[in-house]
Amino acid sequence: MKKLILTFALALTSIIGFSQEGGSTITITIDNVISDEGKVLTSLHTSETFMKGKGIQDVETEIKDGKVTITFKNVLPGEYAIMTMHDANNNKRMDFRDNGMPLESYGISNNVMSFGPPNYDNAKFKVENKDLEMNIRF
Repeated sequence: MKKLILTFALALTSIIGFSQEGGSTITITIDNVISDEGKVLTSLHTSETFMKGKGIQDVETEIKDGKVTITFKNVLPGEYAIMTMHDANNNKRMDFRDNGMPLESYGISNNVMSFGPPNYDNAKFKVENKDLEMNIRF
């Protein structure tokens, strides 16, 4: 019985250890931030989390000379979308005008800009077993 429990524990530890090291790296560059004030907030989403709050990975990045580089590590193969925004006033949310238009710059993967809220189907991309680099425009 002890041998069985020890074998199971060792197997579980191995699986957990390998799963933390796997996956691809996604590197995003944004080079048109209008000022160095505040931070850029970026989230990696699945279809289940898109436009519903936190992503599966969320990053806050300092701005230098209107540019930022964001890195998501250990991203497992699958379908994802990225949402990013310039939080100029550091209040951790998108600010809107009275008519509903955003006051702060934002962008999504695939650089699709449309009237209305972002759409997952337009922003989605596939992660396979290789690292990705992309540029997102505000």
